[in-house]
This record gives sequence, structure tokens and C-alpha cells, in this order.
Amino acid sequence: MPNHRRILVVDDEPQITRVLRTSLSSQGYDIRAANDGETALEIMKDWTPELVITDLSMPNMDGLELCRRIRSVSQIPIIVLSVRGEERTKIQALDAGADDYVTKPFGIDELLARVRAHLRRAPAVGSEAPTLIEVGDFHIDLAAHKVTVRQREVHLTPKEFDLLVFLSRAPGKVMTHRALLNAVWGGNSTEQVEYLRVFVGQLRKKLEPETASPRYIVTEPWVGYRFEPGA
Repeated sequence: MPNHRRILVVDDEPQITRVLRTSLSSQGYDIRAANDGETALEIMKDWTPELVITDLSMPNMDGLELCRRIRSVSQIPIIVLSVRGEERTKIQALDAGADDYVTKPFGIDELLARVRAHLRRAPAVGSEAPTLIEVGDFHIDLAAHKVTVRQREVHLTPKEFDLLVFLSRAPGKVMTHRALLNAVWGGNSTEQVEYLRVFVGQLRKKLEPETASPRYIVTEPWVGYRFEPGA
């Protein structure tokens, strides 16, 4: 049972707010709720959440602007709630700083699992960038450009290594095509999604040569990829 970790729920639908408050509180989380972005920011002046769950379509200040405002001052995890058919808006939210999204109508068990994962993986504030990344099945030596997966050394090209490092710094987080292309190849490459797919395919073959279905780099259709490093 979590030790009263703080979660801020932002949604203008009272029914959803009630369900989330009840479900999250029953798991031991300390919950506060707001019905729009402006109210959420007011709450955050005196009460600092460890995770935010926000709808996208709200009056006064929508979820996109709330993501931008939060991300300008904090790196706390943000999960957005999105109705089906809002693929473009979900991508905009991820680019604005959201870490993940859950599609409405959603299963509460899935949402709780996402909450646990993000709280577990949230980096300590002010922590220095590591020279070693050890997460799940992966051991990545940044200085030596060496990758080991389940004690098996994997030889990567420089770009494959850069792509894996960028993904591994945010395990469980949805990374958009644009964000990945910009981080690894630069701003002039942000529209070359096919180029990214080729490199992801090559990386998958090296990380899981005997696996038919990708387990470590999971495709988020029309959006990007999510890195799941294993147990």
C-alpha cells in the first residue's frame, strides 16, 4: 500500500473525478481534485503532487496548456486522459510534456498500473545524470558505449546506441516520433518517421534476436514508442 503519495486529478466531469478519487484513495494515495487547469495550478501553489492525472478538454485552461505550465517548473509525471479519435491531440499532449495517456473509457486497473509504474520510476529531484543506466534487463555504460541485455553484450551502431539511451532514460513513457527524431537526429529530421522505423526495427533485432513479438520497444500506433526494460 503506498504511503499517501500525492496525486492531483484534473477533470471537468464530476463522475470521472468521483471514480478516480474513490479508486485512488482506496489504494492509499492522497488525492486532490480540480475541474480545470487554472484551479489545478492554484492547488499546486500550496500542495505539491507527485503525479498529475488530467483530462485534455476542459474550460478556462485545457490539459495541453496545463502540461506546458507544469513542465516549465516541474518534472513530475503527467498522465493525460483522452477520448478515442483524439490521436493528434494525444501527440500534442505528449510533446507538451505529458508522460503517458489513457484512453476513455478506461479500465481502472490499467490506470492504477500506470500510476504505480510512473511513481516507481519518477527520478529524484536534483539527481545528476548517471554514467551507468541499469534498468530492468539492461546495463548501459555511457562512457564505454557498451550495452548488456540479460548479461549478453549487444553491439550497436552509434545512432542505435543514442536511440536506446534516450528511450532508457524514460522507461514506461510514451516517446513521440518527433521527440525521438529530434533528440537523436536533430530538428531537421522530425518528419522522417520511416527513417525512425528502420532504426527501431534494427534495434529490436539486436535486443531480442529470437523474439517474434517486440517486448522491450513497444509501438504506440500513430504516436511513437514506449521502452519497457523488463523486470
